[in-house]
Amino acid sequence: MITFKKIKYKNFLSSGNQFTEIDFQQHHTNLIVGTNGAGKSTMLDALTFVLFNKPFRKINKPQLVNATNERECVVEIEFSINGRDYLVRRGIKPNLFDIEVNGAPLHKEADDRANQRILEENILKVNYKSFTQIVILGSSTFVPFMQLTTSNRREVIEDLLDIRIFSAMNSLIKDNIRTQREQIKALDLKKDTLKDKMKMQQNFIEELENRGNANIDINNQKIDKLDAEVLSYMKQNSVFEEDIFKYTKEQEEVTGAREKLSKLNNLKGKLSQKVSTITKEHKFFSENTVCPTCTQNIEEEFRVNRIEDVQNKAKELKDGYEELEKTIEFEQERERQFNALSKEITKLTHGISQNNTRISLNQRQIRDLEHEIQTITSNLQNRNTEHEKLEEFRENLQKTIEDLSDKKQEIVHYDFAYSLLKDDGVKTKIIKKYLPFINQQVNRYLQMMDFYINFKLDEEFGETVESPIHEHFSYSSFSEGEKMRIDLALLFTWREVARLKNSVNTNLLIMDEVFDSSLDGFGTDEFLKIIRYVIKDANIFVISHKSDLHDKFESVIRFDKIKGFSCMV
Repeated sequence: MITFKKIKYKNFLSSGNQFTEIDFQQHHTNLIVGTNGAGKSTMLDALTFVLFNKPFRKINKPQLVNATNERECVVEIEFSINGRDYLVRRGIKPNLFDIEVNGAPLHKEADDRANQRILEENILKVNYKSFTQIVILGSSTFVPFMQLTTSNRREVIEDLLDIRIFSAMNSLIKDNIRTQREQIKALDLKKDTLKDKMKMQQNFIEELENRGNANIDINNQKIDKLDAEVLSYMKQNSVFEEDIFKYTKEQEEVTGAREKLSKLNNLKGKLSQKVSTITKEHKFFSENTVCPTCTQNIEEEFRVNRIEDVQNKAKELKDGYEELEKTIEFEQERERQFNALSKEITKLTHGISQNNTRISLNQRQIRDLEHEIQTITSNLQNRNTEHEKLEEFRENLQKTIEDLSDKKQEIVHYDFAYSLLKDDGVKTKIIKKYLPFINQQVNRYLQMMDFYINFKLDEEFGETVESPIHEHFSYSSFSEGEKMRIDLALLFTWREVARLKNSVNTNLLIMDEVFDSSLDGFGTDEFLKIIRYVIKDANIFVISHKSDLHDKFESVIRFDKIKGFSCMV
């Protein structure tokens, strides 16, 4: 049984920076009152938020933080299960999620999602949907049992009857079936592979015995041909090497032409500059008798001598220039010879490289053929070994066939178990067993609330309603007040079932505005009698706007808005 002790929260919705604390165990019946917006229903949102990380009403998570303080939104809840005391703490801004067991922190998993799974599956053993059906009846965003889908109805009842384990077992069996089918597939593949190996081994033995020697002869012929090709390539390489040697010797005779050409061209450039200078000087003294710079007369004798000297130098430079041109042409021819020889040497070197590649390829092929000959020879000498391999394949095939038969038999058993654990199997039988009790309790509570109909749930969790004054009625056919009576009867019944099965049994029962719109005065009185005298093992909290109920409850908790914050007064 889950025994909820107390809850406290701050900066949660309209609550302020001081903790609002509610003791769940102090009184049997508790009335929570207050004006609209005072924070009466905040406890519902805080309860489901701290346990399941989602509020009871449709409120976005960031909106849970108090809009004024905008930080340090924290909810804490204390409860005990089987002698263990738990504290769960959850917060926003900063994000916070802690679980303590007997005062010590729970082992922290990789992330909050993993710890949430531990909280729901290992500690509470109930999810949000089932928890709200057993603990809370609300009027805002709450979806009553009768308005749930068929699959969700089944989920709630399976939680109550503690038969969700069968779904887990069914899932495991389903996984096992998938594994077995994969293993069968693998064994089928292994069987086919072994058959192929046996056939190949038989063919190999036949080839070994019938064609071994012929293959050796063919390989020897191939080797001889490859050896001849290798010899031809090596001879060709010898010719190429001789030519390279010859061309290299010829290159030595014309070596250095490029360097000489460079020097000669430099010299040619210098001579050209000198010719240009002398030409300018000759022109100057030929055209000028007065210095254009200083405007002084140039002596005629000096001018004539300078012209004669310049003409002599010009002739010497012309003769040297012509000789230089001849030398340059000679060296250019030597360079052309050097380049032509280099091309031939490169061509011959490439030919040698290609032949070496062919030689390496042939030698590798020769080695492979020799290895093949060696293998064939060895196999011819070890026929018994190959027959032993064939027998080994045959034994493995037989064992594989036996394993395959065993796996197929196992999957028959798994399929049978799977069929039992499906929704229409053993779970349905258990549900059938409890349906009479469920229907009996529902109608018992309906009669206590002065609602005389015969309400029945079938195996598919559809309802049948029989009434003295109505025929072919369903849940949706009733008024809101009648629907509320059915919802209450189901809520009380689920708690009875939970108590019997000890599945999601808890001391806490919260009802939000069940009086305010749906129950008339008589229905209210009958309801109060039920929670006061029939449901004795619960701490009941009723949220209401009505002001005439104070004397009907052991405790009255009032909420009010003070300076913009929700407070208990």
